[in-house]
Amino acid sequence: MGSESVKPGVAAASVIAGMFTLGLTDNFVPFISERGSLWQFHFIRSLMAFVILGGVVMLGFGTLRPKRLIAVLGRSFFQAGAMLIYFGCLSVLPIGVVVAGLFTAPLFVVLITILFQGQNVGPFRWAAVIVGFIGAMMVIRPDPSALDLVAFFPIFAGLLYAIGAVATRAWCEGESTLTLTAGFFGMLGVFGLIGIFVVNADAPVGHAGFVLRSWGPLDSAMLFWFAVQAVGSLIGIALIFRGYLLGEASHVAVFEYSLLVFASFWAWMLWGQTVPALGLAGMVLIAVAGAVIALRSATPVQAGRVPEP
Repeated sequence: MGSESVKPGVAAASVIAGMFTLGLTDNFVPFISERGSLWQFHFIRSLMAFVILGGVVMLGFGTLRPKRLIAVLGRSFFQAGAMLIYFGCLSVLPIGVVVAGLFTAPLFVVLITILFQGQNVGPFRWAAVIVGFIGAMMVIRPDPSALDLVAFFPIFAGLLYAIGAVATRAWCEGESTLTLTAGFFGMLGVFGLIGIFVVNADAPVGHAGFVLRSWGPLDSAMLFWFAVQAVGSLIGIALIFRGYLLGEASHVAVFEYSLLVFASFWAWMLWGQTVPALGLAGMVLIAVAGAVIALRSATPVQAGRVPEP
């Protein structure tokens, strides 16, 4: 990237706008989870996303065809798995907790590159990993006397997302963002379709039944919120990608942590959810740890969201 093309202010604004969009649209999930199904949601949203992506291709803005199909499918498996858990958790956990768990991804990226790629990591990034995991524990506040494993699911989503982020660089070099976006939504659509036929539990009424339902009502209200999710996620991703085009990746990645602020703000505005002081402190530690990792990485480690989903 030439210096004349670097516009740090515009890049930061674009990423912040993308996170604002995602923070808002993710808070609409309770409108879906009360009556709908996680599997139905991902299947139909993916269909809607492909309609939009198909229109983009027809207008001459790229292709959905991958250069290495197996690599794209492998990367999409982990990224889609992370988002499957992420959206499932939104129905039963406060969004601040879920987002904070997903943002542990850069910490796992560091561990993966050490354990499986043999990279050397300095004391700053080691300290950031430790601080970040302390922050994660402060957010989920595990109670040994009443341990709820569901609270750890967002962190597992962060692990899967980290594997997908490493795979993006290791397996998918040269693939277009449009191709990776299509792979991501395609894999989520497959997961949704499988769940529709496999899940057959006696789902409770309300948000608690979101993951356990195979299908929910497909009325105009539900289709509207599915469409909002599909369009909102694509707009958010496009704004983030634009930010990475206009700025240096290691600096742009820091602004992705604004999602913690926006998601928590909209959760408070729409649902009255508040984050206790200890949880807020934990979010700050996670954001600081991720920023240190992004700025100290020779090959920048991107934060919770990357330019492609």
